[in-house]
Amino acid sequence: MQTHFSLAQLADPHVEAANSILRKCVHCGFCTATCPTYVLLGDELDSPRGRIYLIKDMLENDRPATQEEVKHIDRCLSCLSCMSTCPSGVNYMHLVDTARVHIEKTYSRPAPDRMIREVLARVLPYPDRFRLALMGALAGKPFAGLFAKVPALKPLAAMLRLAPGLPHGRAADDKGGVHPAHGTRRARVALLKGCAQPVLNPGIDEAAIRLLTRQGVDVVRVKGEGCCGALVHHMGREEEALNFARNNVDVWIREMETEGLDAILVTTSGCGTPIKDYGYMLRLDPAYAEKAARVSAITRDISEFLPTLDLPKAETPRGMRVAYHSACSLQHGQKVKTPPMDLLRRVGFEVVEPFDPHLCCGSAGTYNMLQSEIAGQLKARKVATLEALAPDVIAAGNIGCMTQIGSGTGIPIVHTVELLDWATGGPAPAALAGRAKAA
Repeated sequence: MQTHFSLAQLADPHVEAANSILRKCVHCGFCTATCPTYVLLGDELDSPRGRIYLIKDMLENDRPATQEEVKHIDRCLSCLSCMSTCPSGVNYMHLVDTARVHIEKTYSRPAPDRMIREVLARVLPYPDRFRLALMGALAGKPFAGLFAKVPALKPLAAMLRLAPGLPHGRAADDKGGVHPAHGTRRARVALLKGCAQPVLNPGIDEAAIRLLTRQGVDVVRVKGEGCCGALVHHMGREEEALNFARNNVDVWIREMETEGLDAILVTTSGCGTPIKDYGYMLRLDPAYAEKAARVSAITRDISEFLPTLDLPKAETPRGMRVAYHSACSLQHGQKVKTPPMDLLRRVGFEVVEPFDPHLCCGSAGTYNMLQSEIAGQLKARKVATLEALAPDVIAAGNIGCMTQIGSGTGIPIVHTVELLDWATGGPAPAALAGRAKAA
């Protein structure tokens, strides 16, 4: 793609990076076939190629974003399926992130939209606030249908509908601590606590800790760790996202340089993608660039790390059919597709995939609240393809996907690591209570 940025514009490292990305695009359109919003809406401007043209025009002319540009860029899920398809190596993730920062700085959203986004940014990354919000949502749930009738309040209605029952309390290791390996220690890892997952489903990390410690791994809950920054990052709130990243880099580097870490493990793939990108996000900060790159270099999704431990292989099948949903942040953002399924098969599960495994379920962080109509259609499509497999259980590696899909089906949905823990000596996942088949 030909670009026309001035030398003065290219002196800005963010513009220079955007220019390099734009020039790789050859207009081939392969990305349109795998873009969930284009598949659903059929509008070129709701495809990666269309959005690239909008972003190019906006940045080249160095002007505020328009309402039309904001509409189509807001509709992007950041599922990154386009990056898996692109033959030219266009880094759409970094480009759309730049566009969102530009929108946040130059576009004045309507007051209700600003309010909703402020609430999300001030609540979701903070577990204690999130717990209080979920308790309040119980009282508001009966009014969700009423709010949905008012266009400006549809995100609020979506929040209430997605809210589960009472939140879980703080874990015993909330302030940090070490879960020692059983027997001879083979590795020492930090396990990200995150912000939403411990409130919605602490059983995921409990299963991960049991599984890892049984395999000879010390699991550290690092004191002072916070939100990965993904939620505000995808809303274009750049400085907030970078501050979250700096905090985590500080606490992980401290642990790496004192007791040592073989890896930083993540059980929420939506967090793993930005943490692996900290090196890029903080590349222009001289105090953090090198440290952030070190953190990104040892960050792994738990399904990437577990194969190094050589989990016990099942002698006989477990008699349970598992439909595996590959989270976009894992398969497209981190290029981790087969390891989770290989692990599940190794421990004895029958694993099947839907016919559209590359398409997003519509969760995408806060997308299912801010773009609830599109997210609802994507959820219905994903649920239908999963249910068509007639599984006993659905497995996924991201709490956002689990919440989204779980709100549309009666089939139990669990994290991959919960099944792996159960198959190797742990208890059955809570979601399978009374339904799990004996090994």
